[in-house]
Amino acid sequence: MSVAPLIRIKGLHKSLGGRPVLRGIDLDVAPGEVLCIIGPSGSGKSTLIRCINFLETPDAGEIWFDGRRLEPGPALALHRTQVGMVFQRFNLFPHLTVLRNLTLAPIEVLGLGESEASARARELLVRVGLADRESAFPGELSGGQQQRVAIARALAMRPKAMLFDEVTSALDPELVAGVLEVMKGLARDGMTMLVVTHHMKFARDVGHRVVFLDQGVIGEAGSPEELLEKPKHPRLAEFLGRLA
Repeated sequence: MSVAPLIRIKGLHKSLGGRPVLRGIDLDVAPGEVLCIIGPSGSGKSTLIRCINFLETPDAGEIWFDGRRLEPGPALALHRTQVGMVFQRFNLFPHLTVLRNLTLAPIEVLGLGESEASARARELLVRVGLADRESAFPGELSGGQQQRVAIARALAMRPKAMLFDEVTSALDPELVAGVLEVMKGLARDGMTMLVVTHHMKFARDVGHRVVFLDQGVIGEAGSPEELLEKPKHPRLAEFLGRLA
């Protein structure tokens, strides 16, 4: 018996500034799947995952999550507690300690008590290798450490899925490995993940499926071996050739 998709996207269209960015996206993501989204700059990758969290409101089409169709309105607040998102920039609260960055939303949004939220946060800081930095402020951390805190903060809400938008693109090369290792651990644990990435090795090693987005449409989709080793679409072959 096939498993119902956790995320279903049907006929998604979105324009920004009068320019079509997404032009009819159809995509299913199964529970526990790691879907890597690749493509050239401006192809609509970030807009696609921002639409899943309704940070961008689609112009047309449907987005379903866990059997519910998403629409603007009060119900989106619940949806956003179930879908964690990590951005290129860390978006941490600079005036709050690492621990407080992790406990604020679980306390204010989920209604957790201080002790429960703090215990959950400390477990996550151990997981991302930052147990000794709970009292630090974001400005005292490296970029890679801040990004790992951002991942832990998203996980503190116990989401059903995680969205990653080029989370290593703003980091120095030597800081990338630590962030990718945290993401690999999430994949091993069965977290549903949509990952916009330019790291083809990560897509090859961790992704269950890769989607190539080009000019707002899906040019090709399949296993990492199919797409990255034997691309059929000429634009995908050209894109991969530029990365070689």
